[in-house]
Amino acid sequence: MVKNGISTAVIKRLPRYYRYLGELMEAGTERISSNELSKLMNVTASQIRQDLNNFGGFGQQGYGYNVEFLYNEIGRLLGVDRRHNIIVVGSGHLGQAIANYANFERRGFIVKGMFDRNPDVIGKEIRGIKVMSMEEIEEFIRINKIEIAALTLPKQQAAEIAERLVGFGIRGFWNFAHIDLELPKGIVVENVHLSESLMRLSYNLTTINDK
Repeated sequence: MVKNGISTAVIKRLPRYYRYLGELMEAGTERISSNELSKLMNVTASQIRQDLNNFGGFGQQGYGYNVEFLYNEIGRLLGVDRRHNIIVVGSGHLGQAIANYANFERRGFIVKGMFDRNPDVIGKEIRGIKVMSMEEIEEFIRINKIEIAALTLPKQQAAEIAERLVGFGIRGFWNFAHIDLELPKGIVVENVHLSESLMRLSYNLTTINDK
């Protein structure tokens, strides 16, 4: 699949580049070659060069890549050089774990509010964020300029609530519900199916054990 001339596979590798470059910066590395980066990431040097050439290359012959510059440029491509306000809809264990994960803020993803229908959790505070009722969500989105909703809901509720949130102005969904959302054109959805990831792990373990 290709988006704006860039394949989905390339886009999926960008966060990994960003993570490794961040670690190199923390270690004080100023520059790195594609061959050196390939050894760290277990991706071929030619693949790295091809991926980065989609966005202008960023490297210099005989010098390699300036780590800080490349880190900042990939961050800009990923949109983490600016702030994204998020709400979490569904305040069970997974929703609370997302709200408690402080590292998101380092990437510019700010959890501004949490919402639930369960009266037992409404009013509870998670890392200083008060869980609110669903009746308050429309006004909260408008006042706080919310861009992304993380959905940690049963699949029976997810589609209905996602459609409501689109009407309230949400344009991006980080969907943990066990359903692939079908939303209008222009709405971006990232489906995260934890059970599928676990089954892929199980398959790979089974394959190794059967050899």
